[in-house]
Amino acid sequence: MSKEKKLVEEITSMDEDFARWYTDIVKKADLIEYTSIKGCCVFRPYAYALWENIQHVLDSKFKELGHENVYMPMFIPESLLEKEKDHVEGFAPEVAWVTHGGNEKLQERMCVRPTSETLFCEHYKNIIQSHRDLPKLYNQWCSVVRWEKTTRPFLRSMEFLWQEGHTAHATAEEAQEETIRMLNVYADFCEQYLAIPVVKGRKTDKEKFAGAVATYTIESLMHDGKALQSGTSHNFGDGFAKAFGIQYSDKDNKLQHVFQTSWGVTTRLIGAIIMVHGDNSGLVLPPKIAPKQVMIVPIAMHKEGVKEKAQELCDTLKKTLRADIDLSDKTPGWKFAEYEMKGIPVRLEIGPKDIENNSCVLVRRDTGEKIAASLDNIAETVAALLEDIQNNLFTKALEHRNEHTYTAEDYDSFKEIVETKPGFVKSMWCGDEACENKIKEDTGATARCMPFEQENLGTKCVCCGKEAKKMVYWGRAY
Repeated sequence: MSKEKKLVEEITSMDEDFARWYTDIVKKADLIEYTSIKGCCVFRPYAYALWENIQHVLDSKFKELGHENVYMPMFIPESLLEKEKDHVEGFAPEVAWVTHGGNEKLQERMCVRPTSETLFCEHYKNIIQSHRDLPKLYNQWCSVVRWEKTTRPFLRSMEFLWQEGHTAHATAEEAQEETIRMLNVYADFCEQYLAIPVVKGRKTDKEKFAGAVATYTIESLMHDGKALQSGTSHNFGDGFAKAFGIQYSDKDNKLQHVFQTSWGVTTRLIGAIIMVHGDNSGLVLPPKIAPKQVMIVPIAMHKEGVKEKAQELCDTLKKTLRADIDLSDKTPGWKFAEYEMKGIPVRLEIGPKDIENNSCVLVRRDTGEKIAASLDNIAETVAALLEDIQNNLFTKALEHRNEHTYTAEDYDSFKEIVETKPGFVKSMWCGDEACENKIKEDTGATARCMPFEQENLGTKCVCCGKEAKKMVYWGRAY
């Protein structure tokens, strides 16, 4: 068996064992290296380049909307964390505590930030005095630590990278507007850049963020039919402000509490890219976010002029695209398998005959199609192809989600669908947490969201049969 053939075959088939397939890809595509610390991974350059591209796009969008980046400490004193009761109770099981500094026991233990609400609140209390100080639109890029029992690279880990936006506003209406505005930023980013369709909606009270008035979410569907919460935006109302004493004097010189929001996405988006677009040959990366959009592979590189022409092509493409060239002495077959594994959207092959004909071969990663292309205006040709690949990946993911979204009008069919047809299940719900708990206990499915786009699927709750209040997307989730 040839080495390049074996390389591809070493990936477990996603239909055979999806979890193993995922693990194979994060390792063999050089995304992750495990460490001696359970639940903590090394982000290898290829994975970090993906995160940098995500970060760059989102950071630009945040700044266009007036947000500024700050950085908060990574340690939070226990007394500060306990100021908001619901918040501390929600995070207590996941908090990592620091009890010693050197050899001395600390007078007050400190947690390694699981999230930074309390730190932002302490800061806002000190810097907000007047209505003229509002709004405060802050964001930070950092890592957080949550003591997870079960971990999986990108999806759930002890330490992960994210951004967390924290804003303060004069009115409840402004805070709500910001909450929805940022959710829409996330939704547009996932669909337009990651080629991942999302469902936008509100979380149930059971699923909302600890301490929030309301939590809004974008939910996406993975290839195996499981849901993934891909971004959240929270309206805190004035609850945190009252707990921390964040007040401002309004235009009438009366003291008012601010209204706050918080919103974030994490490196779990990389996991979503893998699980939505990947196949049995490895990663399939959306061109807009791929670290390398085009890889040039010279054929018969020892022949006169091949290497030079390939390099000339690379220099041309680099002016407008993220292009690279492989001039190593590995065989073309090995290179083909390697760049398929890494999900590079377009492979450009060029050899002596192609040069004679002023042409090259373009190979699409999404479909495997080979296209003969003239070298004239090659940058424009490749750019158009990349756009087509981006659109195709979104269309394919949307079709998969639609094909795996089901409707249940009674509880027997609901249970059967969850058990036999992985995907989203739409049904009506009475709003009672008892039904939500029963559904989770009976099926393992949770309420993913109450979508903004409500449908009338009947008048009765799928679980108890009482009058329904909302249509809900349910699903088993990561």
